[in-house]
Amino acid sequence: MNTITSTSMIPGLVWAYRLRPGADKPERLSDDTDRARLFADEGFLWLHLNLVDARVPAFLEDAPGLNEAARMALTTHETHATITVDEQMLLGTLVDFQREFDQDTRDIGWLHFVLTDRMLITTRLQPLRSVERARMQIEKNAAKFSHPLDIFELLVVEFQRTLISLVIEMTEELNLIEDFVYENAPRDERRRLAPVRRTIVRLHRHLRTVLTLMRRAAASDDEEMPLGFEDVAGRLTARLEAVDHDVYALQERARLLHEEIDSKLSSEINRHLYILSIMTAFLLPPTLVTGFFGMNTSNLPFSGGSGGTGYAVSLIIVSMLLAWWLLKRVNIL
Repeated sequence: MNTITSTSMIPGLVWAYRLRPGADKPERLSDDTDRARLFADEGFLWLHLNLVDARVPAFLEDAPGLNEAARMALTTHETHATITVDEQMLLGTLVDFQREFDQDTRDIGWLHFVLTDRMLITTRLQPLRSVERARMQIEKNAAKFSHPLDIFELLVVEFQRTLISLVIEMTEELNLIEDFVYENAPRDERRRLAPVRRTIVRLHRHLRTVLTLMRRAAASDDEEMPLGFEDVAGRLTARLEAVDHDVYALQERARLLHEEIDSKLSSEINRHLYILSIMTAFLLPPTLVTGFFGMNTSNLPFSGGSGGTGYAVSLIIVSMLLAWWLLKRVNIL
């Protein structure tokens, strides 16, 4: 009977990089790398795992340098951002955007991480945009990254760049919607605007959460905090705040655009109701005249002789003229 996977293989491995100070290229480790070499070799490690593999929690149980809180942070399926400082480790969950094999998406994804002075371990369920871009940066110039904290900063920076690209995309979408909204011909653009507003609101909510968590982690005790994290947190906070201003401005613009659409639609409905009311006012007197002469009673006016219909039509015309005069008199027309 064939064995599907070897017990020496790293379960759920997406990639593993060994980065050494001064090296221009990272060393990419295979899934059959010896466990002792994986965690004990020189330099530092970035290990990226896929939580779809159910063997990942058991693999992390024996990983050196991880406490129970760190293992829980890496294997959780919770969908909210967290950043915690614990025993000179940084652990938690970062928000990101999912990516397909052939395209990027706007679907929210979650990156779980644990950072120590010797390694960065990240886990996820779906492929993520910022993580893939960070990997490409490391492949291009590994010499820029001398500590695991540098990769953590890169991950947040790539998330910020993703946000900027999304802000530009949604700005263009709002521009197109505005072009239709402010045309003379009325057009309901609420269906196109709704998903844009929903995406902007989610971006703003998650971004504010990450900013709050970053400030709180930077305010932790120096003894608990990883070396250099306070400076990194300050730089990342400044970057995220700049994007947050853009996202908030975009949210306000979308809200005002929605109000403008509602206002134009209300004006159009009111105009239709006005026309309908005028038509009703004009047709009511003739309806009364025809209703009166349509009664099956005796001694109706003009029931005898040959000119009764002409007299009835004349009364209808007179009643319409009277209705028109009354509407003009009260300034409705």
